[in-house]
Amino acid sequence: MNAELLLRFTLDCDRAYLYAHPERELTTEEQVRYDTALAERARGVPAQYITGHQEFWGLDLIVSPAVLIPRPETEHVVETVLELISAGKAVDRARAIRIVDVGTGSGCIALALAKGLPGAEIHATDISPAALEVARANAARLGLEGRIHFHQADLLEGLGSDYDFVVSNPPYVGESEADQVQLEVRKFEPKSAVFAGPTGLEVISRLIPQAHHALRGGGWAVVEISGTIVDGVRSLFNAWTDVDIIPDLRAIPRVVKAKTKIK
Repeated sequence: MNAELLLRFTLDCDRAYLYAHPERELTTEEQVRYDTALAERARGVPAQYITGHQEFWGLDLIVSPAVLIPRPETEHVVETVLELISAGKAVDRARAIRIVDVGTGSGCIALALAKGLPGAEIHATDISPAALEVARANAARLGLEGRIHFHQADLLEGLGSDYDFVVSNPPYVGESEADQVQLEVRKFEPKSAVFAGPTGLEVISRLIPQAHHALRGGGWAVVEISGTIVDGVRSLFNAWTDVDIIPDLRAIPRVVKAKTKIK
């Protein structure tokens, strides 16, 4: 599959073209480009960094080593927000729903929500200027640059309050789990977007009180997690209501949703 993906990247074509033209021979220039891509993949570089693209929620996103590669599991964050709104569990207000995506990286969550919620006011933060550059480029490519307000910030610092949703895919892998993480992730993806600290709870433990302050009464936090930190996450949400852990398709705890008490 990687070889086919890299071949389509080399030829700038889709799978249908590739299979419809089995007789197609590579030019010398294309062969060099393909061999270079294969060599990069052979040394462990993720295919997404070689091609510069990754699909998420039906969106074609630019990715680079400045950002975490979006995973299908993160789509559960988007699904959870949309389901809460659809079920009427986000209080209707005269103004637009306000959402902030913390640690936006490629912008995948914010962009998916902007696509699904055309009337929402969406903010996105990241501490990394390079990551924000990628997120802004994705917003521009998708025609959504006017829908998302990007901020360079450490979590929610300086973002104010009265949001309906705080959403995030924060770093949540503990340094003690490093040997359980794929080598190509450890070697090539930004460590600050993967590892939170010794236990994996360090970033989330800072985010939760900030989210509590930023949300209106009855607002929701929707945060991606892993099974190894689920018990610790539950304890961090002890001052919240309606705390629920949502599993992914492999039955691994993947998302926590929790609501603030009416203030």
